[in-house]
Amino acid sequence: MTRLRIIAAISLFCLLVSCRHLTPDPNAPQNPAVKRIPGRTDIESSADHLLAEGRHVFRHDTFGSEDFWGGQLRLHEAIAGAKRHGVGPGLTPHQALALGLKVDFDAVPKVLAKVLGHGSVSLDEEKTTLELLKADAVVGVKGFFDDPQDSLHLTSIGIQCALCHSTVDDSFMKGIGQRLDGWPNRDLDVGAIVALAPNLKPYEQELQLDDATLRKVLKSWGPGKYDAEVNQDGKAFRPDGKSGATLIPAAFGMAGINLHTYSGWGSVTHWNAYVAITQMHGKGTFFDPRMNDPQQFPVAVRANHWNIRNTPDLVTSKLGALHFYQLAIPAPRPKSNTFDAQAAARGAAVFSGKAQCARCHVPPLYAEPGWPMHTAEEMGIDDFQASRSPDKKFYRTTPLRGLFVREKGGFYHDGRFATYEDVIAHYETLLKLGLSEAEKADLIQFLKSL
Repeated sequence: MTRLRIIAAISLFCLLVSCRHLTPDPNAPQNPAVKRIPGRTDIESSADHLLAEGRHVFRHDTFGSEDFWGGQLRLHEAIAGAKRHGVGPGLTPHQALALGLKVDFDAVPKVLAKVLGHGSVSLDEEKTTLELLKADAVVGVKGFFDDPQDSLHLTSIGIQCALCHSTVDDSFMKGIGQRLDGWPNRDLDVGAIVALAPNLKPYEQELQLDDATLRKVLKSWGPGKYDAEVNQDGKAFRPDGKSGATLIPAAFGMAGINLHTYSGWGSVTHWNAYVAITQMHGKGTFFDPRMNDPQQFPVAVRANHWNIRNTPDLVTSKLGALHFYQLAIPAPRPKSNTFDAQAAARGAAVFSGKAQCARCHVPPLYAEPGWPMHTAEEMGIDDFQASRSPDKKFYRTTPLRGLFVREKGGFYHDGRFATYEDVIAHYETLLKLGLSEAEKADLIQFLKSL
Protein backbone atom coordinates (compact mmCIF):
# COMPACT_ATOMS: atom_id res chain seq x y z
CA MET A 1 0.00 0.00 0.00
CA THR A 2 2.83 2.38 0.80
CA ARG A 3 4.21 1.94 -2.72
CA LEU A 4 0.79 2.60 -4.25
CA ARG A 5 0.41 5.76 -2.13
CA ILE A 6 3.80 6.99 -3.33
CA ILE A 7 2.84 6.40 -6.99
CA ALA A 8 -0.51 8.14 -6.43
CA ALA A 9 1.20 11.11 -4.79
CA ILE A 10 3.67 11.41 -7.65
CA SER A 11 0.83 11.23 -10.19
CA LEU A 12 -1.13 13.91 -8.33
CA PHE A 13 1.98 16.14 -8.19
CA CYS A 14 2.59 15.76 -11.94
CA LEU A 15 -1.05 16.57 -12.65
CA LEU A 16 -0.89 19.72 -10.52
CA VAL A 17 2.32 20.83 -12.22
CA SER A 18 0.78 20.22 -15.66
CA CYS A 19 -2.30 22.23 -14.70
CA ARG A 20 -0.08 25.03 -13.45
CA HIS A 21 1.62 25.23 -16.83
CA LEU A 22 -1.77 25.28 -18.54
CA THR A 23 -2.76 28.47 -16.73
CA PRO A 24 -2.72 31.44 -19.20
CA ASP A 25 -0.08 34.07 -18.56
CA PRO A 26 -1.92 37.37 -17.96
CA ASN A 27 1.16 39.30 -19.08
CA ALA A 28 1.43 37.56 -22.45
CA PRO A 29 0.90 39.84 -25.49
CA GLN A 30 -2.70 39.73 -26.65
CA ASN A 31 -3.91 39.58 -30.22
CA PRO A 32 -7.72 39.58 -30.37
CA ALA A 33 -7.66 38.16 -33.88
CA VAL A 34 -5.98 34.97 -32.67
CA LYS A 35 -7.73 32.36 -30.54
CA ARG A 36 -5.54 31.62 -27.55
CA ILE A 37 -4.45 28.05 -26.90
CA PRO A 38 -3.53 27.55 -23.26
CA GLY A 39 0.14 26.79 -22.82
CA ARG A 40 1.03 27.69 -26.45
CA THR A 41 1.42 31.48 -26.19
CA ASP A 42 5.03 31.15 -27.27
CA ILE A 43 3.84 30.28 -30.78
CA GLU A 44 1.37 33.14 -30.92
CA SER A 45 3.88 35.63 -29.54
CA SER A 46 6.41 34.48 -32.11
CA ALA A 47 3.84 34.93 -34.88
CA ASP A 48 3.02 38.46 -33.70
CA HIS A 49 6.71 39.34 -33.57
CA LEU A 50 7.49 37.87 -36.99
CA LEU A 51 4.55 39.66 -38.58
CA ALA A 52 5.59 43.06 -37.22
CA GLU A 53 9.27 42.55 -37.95
CA GLY A 54 8.61 41.18 -41.42
CA ARG A 55 6.40 44.12 -42.33
CA HIS A 56 9.14 46.51 -41.21
CA VAL A 57 11.78 44.67 -43.23
CA PHE A 58 9.55 44.57 -46.32
CA ARG A 59 8.71 48.26 -46.13
CA HIS A 60 11.79 49.89 -44.68
CA ASP A 61 14.98 47.79 -44.76
CA THR A 62 17.60 48.70 -47.37
CA PHE A 63 19.96 45.83 -46.43
CA GLY A 64 22.84 48.31 -46.83
CA SER A 65 22.05 48.87 -50.52
CA GLU A 66 22.74 52.60 -50.15
CA ASP A 67 26.44 51.86 -50.58
CA PHE A 68 25.68 50.74 -54.14
CA TRP A 69 22.88 53.05 -55.31
CA GLY A 70 24.32 56.09 -53.62
CA GLY A 71 27.98 55.28 -53.07
CA GLN A 72 28.70 53.74 -56.47
CA LEU A 73 25.98 54.71 -58.94
CA ARG A 74 25.43 58.13 -57.28
CA LEU A 75 21.74 57.95 -58.11
CA HIS A 76 20.95 60.39 -55.31
CA GLU A 77 22.85 63.12 -57.14
CA ALA A 78 20.54 62.86 -60.15
CA ILE A 79 17.53 63.06 -57.83
CA ALA A 80 18.83 66.10 -55.93
CA GLY A 81 19.98 68.08 -58.96
CA ALA A 82 22.86 70.49 -59.43
CA LYS A 83 21.25 73.20 -57.28
CA ARG A 84 21.36 70.87 -54.27
CA HIS A 85 24.75 69.17 -54.29
CA GLY A 86 23.87 66.86 -57.19
CA VAL A 87 23.97 66.85 -60.98
CA GLY A 88 21.54 67.81 -63.70
CA PRO A 89 18.06 69.28 -63.24
CA GLY A 90 17.01 66.96 -60.41
CA LEU A 91 13.84 64.87 -60.13
CA THR A 92 10.52 66.56 -59.42
CA PRO A 93 7.59 64.71 -57.82
CA HIS A 94 5.68 64.84 -61.11
CA GLN A 95 8.64 63.22 -62.88
CA ALA A 96 9.01 60.64 -60.12
CA LEU A 97 5.32 59.73 -60.34
CA ALA A 98 5.63 59.46 -64.12
CA LEU A 99 8.41 56.90 -63.57
CA GLY A 100 6.01 54.89 -61.44
CA LEU A 101 7.36 55.78 -58.00
CA LYS A 102 4.64 55.93 -55.34
CA VAL A 103 4.08 58.09 -52.25
CA ASP A 104 2.72 56.71 -48.98
CA PHE A 105 0.35 59.49 -47.93
CA ASP A 106 0.19 58.15 -44.36
CA ALA A 107 3.92 58.91 -44.02
CA VAL A 108 3.66 62.48 -45.31
CA PRO A 109 3.98 64.95 -42.41
CA LYS A 110 0.64 66.62 -41.61
CA VAL A 111 1.89 70.09 -42.48
CA LEU A 112 3.20 68.91 -45.86
CA ALA A 113 0.03 66.90 -46.50
CA LYS A 114 -2.09 69.96 -45.82
CA VAL A 115 -0.21 72.19 -48.24
CA LEU A 116 -0.16 69.39 -50.83
CA GLY A 117 -3.92 69.23 -50.56
CA HIS A 118 -4.25 72.97 -51.09
CA GLY A 119 -1.77 72.96 -53.95
CA SER A 120 0.57 75.28 -52.04
CA VAL A 121 3.55 72.99 -52.62
CA SER A 122 4.71 72.51 -56.17
CA LEU A 123 5.06 69.00 -57.53
CA ASP A 124 7.35 70.47 -60.16
CA GLU A 125 10.23 71.27 -57.80
CA GLU A 126 12.95 68.81 -56.86
CA LYS A 127 12.89 70.28 -53.34
CA THR A 128 9.49 68.66 -52.77
CA THR A 129 10.94 65.27 -53.79
CA LEU A 130 13.65 65.70 -51.18
CA GLU A 131 11.08 66.62 -48.53
CA LEU A 132 9.10 63.49 -49.34
CA LEU A 133 12.25 61.36 -49.17
CA LYS A 134 13.21 62.93 -45.86
CA ALA A 135 9.77 62.04 -44.51
CA ASP A 136 10.33 58.42 -45.65
CA ALA A 137 7.18 58.74 -47.75
CA VAL A 138 8.47 57.45 -51.11
CA VAL A 139 7.49 53.78 -51.24
CA GLY A 140 10.53 51.50 -51.46
CA VAL A 141 13.13 54.28 -51.48
CA LYS A 142 15.16 55.48 -48.48
CA GLY A 143 16.93 58.82 -48.60
CA PHE A 144 19.89 59.53 -46.34
CA PHE A 145 20.36 63.08 -45.03
CA ASP A 146 23.30 63.53 -42.67
CA ASP A 147 24.59 67.04 -43.37
CA PRO A 148 24.03 69.17 -40.22
CA GLN A 149 24.47 72.32 -42.29
CA ASP A 150 21.74 71.47 -44.83
CA SER A 151 18.71 69.43 -43.79
CA LEU A 152 17.82 68.66 -47.44
CA HIS A 153 21.31 67.59 -48.52
CA LEU A 154 20.67 64.09 -49.87
CA THR A 155 23.89 62.14 -49.31
CA SER A 156 22.86 58.65 -50.43
CA ILE A 157 19.88 56.50 -51.35
CA GLY A 158 18.90 52.87 -50.77
CA ILE A 159 16.02 50.69 -51.95
CA GLN A 160 13.59 48.34 -50.24
CA CYS A 161 11.45 45.31 -51.19
CA ALA A 162 8.41 47.56 -51.40
CA LEU A 163 9.85 49.45 -54.37
CA CYS A 164 8.71 46.77 -56.83
CA HIS A 165 6.23 44.80 -54.73
CA SER A 166 3.98 47.52 -53.32
CA THR A 167 1.86 50.27 -54.75
CA VAL A 168 -0.73 52.70 -53.35
CA ASP A 169 -4.49 53.03 -53.69
CA ASP A 170 -4.35 56.51 -55.34
CA SER A 171 -6.72 57.83 -52.64
CA PHE A 172 -5.08 61.28 -52.62
CA MET A 173 -4.18 61.44 -56.30
CA LYS A 174 -2.69 59.07 -58.86
CA GLY A 175 0.50 57.68 -57.36
CA ILE A 176 -0.20 59.02 -53.85
CA GLY A 177 -2.28 57.14 -51.31
CA GLN A 178 -2.19 54.31 -48.78
CA ARG A 179 0.17 51.37 -49.22
CA LEU A 180 -0.90 48.12 -50.84
CA ASP A 181 1.79 45.65 -49.80
CA GLY A 182 2.41 42.73 -52.11
CA TRP A 183 0.82 44.36 -55.15
CA PRO A 184 3.23 44.48 -58.10
CA ASN A 185 4.02 48.02 -59.19
CA ARG A 186 3.20 47.69 -62.88
CA ASP A 187 3.79 51.46 -63.34
CA LEU A 188 7.38 51.33 -62.13
CA ASP A 189 9.99 51.88 -64.85
CA VAL A 190 12.99 50.39 -63.07
CA GLY A 191 15.26 50.58 -66.10
CA ALA A 192 14.58 54.27 -66.71
CA ILE A 193 15.18 55.04 -63.02
CA VAL A 194 18.52 53.20 -63.00
CA ALA A 195 19.48 54.98 -66.24
CA LEU A 196 19.26 58.30 -64.37
CA ALA A 197 22.40 57.39 -62.41
CA PRO A 198 25.48 59.47 -63.30
CA ASN A 199 27.76 56.45 -62.97
CA LEU A 200 26.83 53.08 -64.46
CA LYS A 201 30.37 51.70 -64.55
CA PRO A 202 29.68 48.92 -62.01
CA TYR A 203 27.08 47.51 -64.42
CA GLU A 204 29.24 48.20 -67.48
CA GLN A 205 32.14 46.25 -65.99
CA GLU A 206 29.95 43.40 -64.76
CA LEU A 207 28.10 42.95 -68.07
CA GLN A 208 31.05 44.04 -70.21
CA LEU A 209 28.92 46.59 -72.05
CA ASP A 210 29.63 50.18 -73.00
CA ASP A 211 27.52 52.99 -71.52
CA ALA A 212 25.30 53.47 -74.58
CA THR A 213 24.48 49.77 -74.92
CA LEU A 214 23.76 49.43 -71.23
CA ARG A 215 21.34 52.35 -71.29
CA LYS A 216 19.64 50.81 -74.31
CA VAL A 217 19.14 47.61 -72.31
CA LEU A 218 17.75 49.47 -69.29
CA LYS A 219 15.34 51.54 -71.34
CA SER A 220 14.08 48.46 -73.21
CA TRP A 221 12.37 47.12 -70.10
CA GLY A 222 9.53 49.62 -69.86
CA PRO A 223 6.97 50.10 -67.06
CA GLY A 224 6.20 47.15 -64.84
CA LYS A 225 9.08 44.99 -66.06
CA TYR A 226 12.47 44.01 -64.73
CA ASP A 227 15.21 41.58 -65.76
CA ALA A 228 16.46 39.81 -62.64
CA GLU A 229 18.74 37.45 -64.57
CA VAL A 230 20.61 39.62 -67.04
CA ASN A 231 23.40 40.15 -64.52
CA GLN A 232 23.79 36.36 -64.32
CA ASP A 233 23.51 35.19 -67.94
CA GLY A 234 24.03 38.43 -69.89
CA LYS A 235 21.00 37.72 -72.12
CA ALA A 236 19.47 41.17 -72.38
CA PHE A 237 17.34 40.39 -75.41
CA ARG A 238 15.34 37.45 -76.67
CA PRO A 239 16.20 35.79 -80.00
CA ASP A 240 13.34 37.77 -81.57
CA GLY A 241 14.92 41.04 -80.44
CA LYS A 242 12.45 41.77 -77.65
CA SER A 243 13.62 42.61 -74.15
CA GLY A 244 14.41 39.74 -71.80
CA ALA A 245 12.65 41.53 -68.94
CA THR A 246 9.62 39.95 -67.24
CA LEU A 247 6.63 41.45 -65.49
CA ILE A 248 7.11 42.37 -61.83
CA PRO A 249 5.26 39.56 -60.01
CA ALA A 250 2.83 39.79 -57.11
CA ALA A 251 4.13 39.09 -53.61
CA PHE A 252 0.70 38.27 -52.19
CA GLY A 253 -1.20 34.98 -52.05
CA MET A 254 1.95 32.86 -51.70
CA ALA A 255 0.86 30.74 -48.72
CA GLY A 256 0.71 27.09 -49.79
CA ILE A 257 2.49 27.76 -53.08
CA ASN A 258 5.61 25.77 -53.94
CA LEU A 259 8.44 27.61 -55.69
CA HIS A 260 8.70 31.27 -56.63
CA THR A 261 9.27 33.24 -59.83
CA TYR A 262 7.88 32.47 -63.25
CA SER A 263 10.44 29.74 -63.86
CA GLY A 264 10.63 28.33 -60.34
CA TRP A 265 14.14 29.24 -59.24
CA GLY A 266 13.41 28.30 -55.64
CA SER A 267 11.24 29.08 -52.63
CA VAL A 268 10.06 32.54 -51.63
CA THR A 269 12.89 32.88 -49.14
CA HIS A 270 15.48 31.72 -51.69
CA TRP A 271 14.35 34.46 -54.04
CA ASN A 272 14.30 37.01 -51.19
CA ALA A 273 17.99 36.33 -50.58
CA TYR A 274 18.74 36.34 -54.30
CA VAL A 275 17.03 39.68 -54.87
CA ALA A 276 18.26 41.38 -51.69
CA ILE A 277 21.88 40.62 -52.52
CA THR A 278 22.29 40.19 -56.28
CA GLN A 279 19.64 42.69 -57.43
CA MET A 280 19.15 45.25 -54.67
CA HIS A 281 22.87 45.00 -53.93
CA GLY A 282 22.38 44.65 -50.21
CA LYS A 283 25.06 43.19 -47.98
CA GLY A 284 24.59 39.60 -46.95
CA THR A 285 25.20 35.97 -47.82
CA PHE A 286 23.88 34.26 -50.91
CA PHE A 287 24.83 30.76 -52.04
CA ASP A 288 23.48 28.88 -55.03
CA PRO A 289 26.05 26.55 -56.63
CA ARG A 290 23.72 25.94 -59.58
CA MET A 291 24.83 29.35 -60.84
CA ASN A 292 28.48 28.31 -60.87
CA ASP A 293 28.14 27.35 -64.52
CA PRO A 294 30.22 29.40 -67.00
CA GLN A 295 28.13 28.23 -69.94
CA GLN A 296 24.71 29.16 -68.58
CA PHE A 297 25.69 31.93 -66.15
CA PRO A 298 28.93 33.52 -67.41
CA VAL A 299 28.34 36.84 -65.64
CA ALA A 300 27.50 35.15 -62.32
CA VAL A 301 30.69 33.11 -62.47
CA ARG A 302 32.79 36.13 -63.43
CA ALA A 303 31.29 38.25 -60.64
CA ASN A 304 31.06 35.37 -58.13
CA HIS A 305 27.32 35.96 -57.70
CA TRP A 306 26.72 32.31 -56.83
CA ASN A 307 28.70 32.60 -53.59
CA ILE A 308 28.50 36.08 -52.04
CA ARG A 309 29.68 36.72 -48.49
CA ASN A 310 29.54 40.07 -46.68
CA THR A 311 30.56 41.05 -43.19
CA PRO A 312 28.47 42.26 -41.53
CA ASP A 313 25.62 40.26 -43.01
CA LEU A 314 22.60 42.60 -43.11
CA VAL A 315 20.21 40.17 -44.82
CA THR A 316 20.27 36.62 -43.43
CA SER A 317 18.86 37.43 -39.98
CA LYS A 318 15.84 39.09 -41.60
CA LEU A 319 14.86 36.38 -44.06
CA GLY A 320 12.67 34.45 -41.62
CA ALA A 321 10.48 37.39 -40.65
CA LEU A 322 10.34 38.68 -44.23
CA HIS A 323 9.19 35.25 -45.44
CA PHE A 324 6.55 35.03 -42.70
CA TYR A 325 5.12 38.45 -43.57
CA GLN A 326 4.94 37.71 -47.28
CA LEU A 327 3.12 34.44 -46.65
CA ALA A 328 0.66 36.38 -44.48
CA ILE A 329 -0.28 38.80 -47.28
CA PRO A 330 -3.59 37.55 -48.70
CA ALA A 331 -4.50 37.95 -52.33
CA PRO A 332 -6.84 40.95 -52.63
CA ARG A 333 -10.46 40.47 -53.60
CA PRO A 334 -11.92 42.39 -56.52
CA LYS A 335 -14.78 44.81 -55.89
CA SER A 336 -18.19 43.36 -56.61
CA ASN A 337 -18.91 45.98 -59.27
CA THR A 338 -15.91 44.91 -61.38
CA PHE A 339 -17.41 41.64 -62.61
CA ASP A 340 -20.75 39.99 -63.32
CA ALA A 341 -21.41 37.64 -60.39
CA GLN A 342 -23.96 35.49 -62.22
CA ALA A 343 -21.72 35.09 -65.25
CA ALA A 344 -18.79 34.32 -62.92
CA ALA A 345 -20.80 31.51 -61.32
CA ARG A 346 -21.36 29.98 -64.72
CA GLY A 347 -17.70 30.60 -65.58
CA ALA A 348 -16.60 28.63 -62.53
CA ALA A 349 -18.18 25.52 -64.07
CA VAL A 350 -16.42 26.22 -67.38
CA PHE A 351 -13.12 26.73 -65.53
CA SER A 352 -13.33 23.38 -63.76
CA GLY A 353 -14.88 21.55 -66.68
CA LYS A 354 -14.73 22.19 -70.39
CA ALA A 355 -11.89 24.73 -70.31
CA GLN A 356 -9.69 22.33 -68.29
CA CYS A 357 -8.14 25.25 -66.32
CA ALA A 358 -8.46 23.45 -62.97
CA ARG A 359 -6.10 20.69 -64.10
CA CYS A 360 -3.22 23.05 -63.28
CA HIS A 361 -4.90 25.91 -61.39
CA VAL A 362 -6.36 23.70 -58.67
CA PRO A 363 -8.92 25.48 -56.43
CA PRO A 364 -8.65 27.01 -53.89
CA LEU A 365 -4.90 27.58 -54.37
CA TYR A 366 -5.41 28.05 -58.11
CA ALA A 367 -1.97 26.54 -58.59
CA GLU A 368 -0.81 22.94 -58.34
CA PRO A 369 -0.14 21.42 -54.93
CA GLY A 370 3.27 19.78 -55.13
CA TRP A 371 5.44 20.38 -58.19
CA PRO A 372 3.72 23.13 -60.25
CA MET A 373 6.14 23.09 -63.18
CA HIS A 374 5.53 22.62 -66.91
CA THR A 375 7.66 22.62 -70.01
CA ALA A 376 7.34 25.33 -72.66
CA GLU A 377 6.00 22.68 -75.04
CA GLU A 378 3.16 21.84 -72.65
CA MET A 379 2.27 25.52 -72.48
CA GLY A 380 2.61 26.12 -76.20
CA ILE A 381 5.18 28.89 -75.90
CA ASP A 382 8.92 29.40 -76.40
CA ASP A 383 11.41 28.33 -73.72
CA PHE A 384 13.57 31.49 -73.60
CA GLN A 385 12.73 32.46 -70.02
CA ALA A 386 12.52 28.87 -68.79
CA SER A 387 16.00 28.17 -70.17
CA ARG A 388 17.42 31.00 -68.05
CA SER A 389 16.62 29.19 -64.78
CA PRO A 390 18.89 26.55 -63.25
CA ASP A 391 16.47 23.81 -64.33
CA LYS A 392 16.59 25.20 -67.88
CA LYS A 393 13.18 24.06 -69.05
CA PHE A 394 10.21 24.73 -66.74
CA TYR A 395 7.58 27.39 -66.16
CA ARG A 396 5.69 27.55 -62.89
CA THR A 397 1.88 27.50 -62.69
CA THR A 398 1.07 31.03 -61.54
CA PRO A 399 -1.49 31.31 -58.69
CA LEU A 400 -4.61 33.11 -59.96
CA ARG A 401 -5.99 34.71 -56.81
CA GLY A 402 -6.01 38.50 -57.17
CA LEU A 403 -5.64 38.19 -60.93
CA PHE A 404 -7.38 41.54 -61.50
CA VAL A 405 -4.38 43.31 -59.95
CA ARG A 406 -2.14 41.91 -62.68
CA GLU A 407 -4.26 42.89 -65.66
CA LYS A 408 -2.03 45.91 -66.31
CA GLY A 409 0.93 44.85 -68.42
CA GLY A 410 -0.67 41.66 -69.69
CA PHE A 411 -0.49 38.01 -68.72
CA TYR A 412 2.20 35.32 -68.61
CA HIS A 413 5.72 36.08 -67.49
CA ASP A 414 6.40 38.69 -70.17
CA GLY A 415 2.92 40.07 -70.78
CA ARG A 416 2.71 38.44 -74.21
CA PHE A 417 -1.05 38.05 -73.86
CA ALA A 418 -2.51 41.50 -73.42
CA THR A 419 -6.05 40.48 -72.44
CA TYR A 420 -8.10 37.65 -70.95
CA GLU A 421 -9.43 37.03 -74.45
CA ASP A 422 -5.88 36.52 -75.74
CA VAL A 423 -5.11 33.95 -73.05
CA ILE A 424 -8.29 32.00 -73.77
CA ALA A 425 -7.65 32.12 -77.51
CA HIS A 426 -4.18 30.67 -76.92
CA TYR A 427 -5.52 27.69 -74.98
CA GLU A 428 -8.43 27.31 -77.37
CA THR A 429 -5.88 26.68 -80.11
CA LEU A 430 -3.45 24.66 -77.97
CA LEU A 431 -5.98 22.33 -76.35
CA LYS A 432 -8.76 22.52 -78.94
CA LEU A 433 -11.32 23.33 -76.25
CA GLY A 434 -14.24 24.21 -78.47
CA LEU A 435 -15.64 26.88 -76.14
CA SER A 436 -18.64 28.88 -77.27
CA GLU A 437 -18.53 32.68 -77.20
CA ALA A 438 -20.87 32.63 -74.20
CA GLU A 439 -18.61 30.19 -72.33
CA LYS A 440 -15.58 32.35 -73.05
CA ALA A 441 -17.38 35.43 -71.75
CA ASP A 442 -18.46 33.62 -68.56
CA LEU A 443 -14.95 32.28 -68.03
CA ILE A 444 -13.53 35.81 -68.23
CA GLN A 445 -15.97 36.98 -65.58
CA PHE A 446 -14.92 34.12 -63.31
CA LEU A 447 -11.23 34.99 -63.74
CA LYS A 448 -12.02 38.61 -62.88
CA SER A 449 -13.80 37.44 -59.72
CA LEU A 450 -10.81 35.57 -58.27
